[in-house]
Amino acid sequence: MSTKYLVYTALMTAIIAVMGAIPSIPLPFMPVPIVLQNIGIFLAGIILGRKYGTISVLILLLLVATGLPLLSGGRGGIGVFVGPSAGFLFMYPVVTFLIGLLRDLYFDKINFVVLLIITLVVGVLLLDIVGTMIMGLITNIPVTKSLTLALVFMPGDIIKAILASLLGNILLNHSRFKQLLKQ
Repeated sequence: MSTKYLVYTALMTAIIAVMGAIPSIPLPFMPVPIVLQNIGIFLAGIILGRKYGTISVLILLLLVATGLPLLSGGRGGIGVFVGPSAGFLFMYPVVTFLIGLLRDLYFDKINFVVLLIITLVVGVLLLDIVGTMIMGLITNIPVTKSLTLALVFMPGDIIKAILASLLGNILLNHSRFKQLLKQ
C-alpha cells in the first residue's frame, strides 16, 4: 500500500467515523436506529474501490470493536457485534467491497446512473434485507416480519444512495480528483 492510499484509507475511515457523530433516529418498533453512516460506507466503495474502501471500513469496525464510540449514538465495543445492529455491521465491508468491485469494473463508464443502480442494489437492498434478517434472528422476530421491517429503511436509504452516488459521480468525473486517484 502506497503512502497516498494509506492516507486516503485513513481519511475515509475518519469520514465514516465523523458521520457516526450525527445522532441516529431511534425507531419505537425496532431496535435498530436510522443512521447516516451508510453514506460513508457507500462512498468508501464508490471513491476508493473494492480494496481500499473495504480496508477503510474494516479499520473502522476494528476501532469500534476496541471500544471507541464511532457508531451513531456513541456506540462502540465488542457488544455491538452481537446486538441487533450486528447484521448491518457485518454487511458493511461486504457492501463496500461489492460497490467497489462494480465501481472498479465500470470505472471508465462511471456516471450517476451506474453508481445509483450499483448503490441501490448492493447498498440498499442487500444491506437492508440481510441486516434486518440477522436482526430478526437476534431479536427473535420472524423472518417475514423482519423483511417487512426492512421496508422502513428503504426510503431513507434510497435518499442516502442518491446522495452518495451524486457525490461519487461528481468526484470521480472531476479531472483533478481522477488525477489524485491514479496510482
